Amino acid sequence: MPRNTPPDDRVLTRRRQVGDQIRRVREHHNLTQLEVCTRSGIDVATYSRIEQGHASPLLDTLIRIAEAIGVDLAELVR
Repeated sequence: MPRNTPPDDRVLTRRRQVGDQIRRVREHHNLTQLEVCTRSGIDVATYSRIEQGHASPLLDTLIRIAEAIGVDLAELVR
C-alpha cells in the first residue's frame, strides 16, 4: 500500500494562500465562520482549519463554501 507523503513547501504555501483568500472573501461578504458553516453543513473546526491552511479541502467542500458565501468557486482560489 503506498504511503501518503507530506506535501512539499510549495503546496503548503499555496494551501495557506487559498485559506487566506477564502477568509478575505467571507469577510468581504460580512459573514462569520459560523454562518458559512451553517449554510454549507461544514463543521466549524474543519472550516477553521481550511482557512488557516492546515487542512486541504475536497473540491466538493470548496463548492459548498462558495455556494454558502454566494460567490463563484474561482473567487476562492485566485
